[in-house]
Amino acid sequence: MIERRWRVAAMPEEQLDSSHFELVTAERPEVLDGQVGCRVLWISIDAAQRAWFQGVSYRDALHIGDTMPAFSIGQVVESRSGDFVPGDIVSGHLGWQDYSVVDADELTRIEVKAPLSRYLSVLGITGLTAYFGLFAVGEAKPGETVVVSGAAGATGSLVGQMAKLRGCRVVGICGSTEKQEWLTSKLGFDAAVNYRDENFRAALKQACPDGIDVFFDNVGGTTLDVALSRMAHRGRIVCCGVVSQYDTTTPSRGARGVPGILIGKSITMRGFLYTDYVERSDEAMQALQGWIEEGTLIVAEDILEGLEKAPQGLIGVLNGTNVGKQLIHVADPS
Repeated sequence: MIERRWRVAAMPEEQLDSSHFELVTAERPEVLDGQVGCRVLWISIDAAQRAWFQGVSYRDALHIGDTMPAFSIGQVVESRSGDFVPGDIVSGHLGWQDYSVVDADELTRIEVKAPLSRYLSVLGITGLTAYFGLFAVGEAKPGETVVVSGAAGATGSLVGQMAKLRGCRVVGICGSTEKQEWLTSKLGFDAAVNYRDENFRAALKQACPDGIDVFFDNVGGTTLDVALSRMAHRGRIVCCGVVSQYDTTTPSRGARGVPGILIGKSITMRGFLYTDYVERSDEAMQALQGWIEEGTLIVAEDILEGLEKAPQGLIGVLNGTNVGKQLIHVADPS
């Protein structure tokens, strides 16, 4: 059987574009002992996928000819493992393709109780990252001011809402007036500022008159530098992503005055991965599911239809054109 897959066609030297990918067809690979063959249903698009070209993230660098990797949801169609049977819905690194063969120990079975897309957004890595970054790393407390960059994106939109649920004052940093309006009117942020405005520094100061207690950073670069100057005494900076640095060979200058400003204000600055808190996953999932059922947490998903849209999705995330979690819908379960 012939299947489609997106391969790396060229290595980007500057910004990523469609010429760096090629959609090819190939025979469906054989499923060996201990492996599972999956039909890909949903693909997660994340800015960090751009960093995989550079080998500066949590996985090995990509090479020309590689199938583009991605965390995905699939349905088992063939199994040579006792752990899975055809029909099971699973999650794992299945890639940008119609069909994927992976080792059984690389998959997680999903007990489906919500739309499948949710298991790549709020009930998946994105939701866990937002939860643990805000509460375990940032230690956000009621009454504090929480600022989140990339606020209209997958993680940022959840962080801001969860901070409001905790009783915090929330300010979002985004890249357009439309997103500012969406954050404040739809998601309930107290304020939103545009990092593209020439008065960005002054606008952030006005939005945070008492300083920033928790800065949840998905962007890095100049945005981090500006936020650092507004941190309150004993503030916490949560380093989650560096999207401003991914899609370029000439990254902008990062935070100035480090470590001096950290010392002077007793600021904590810490990076993390959601896997640092894997033993607390049940706690996070229970909280996230509860908020969804109560209707207090809005799930924003930006869905593109068809495997052929995968490059468009990643390029859009890097350019900030999406709102919420960017997903590719490839197929429905049978």
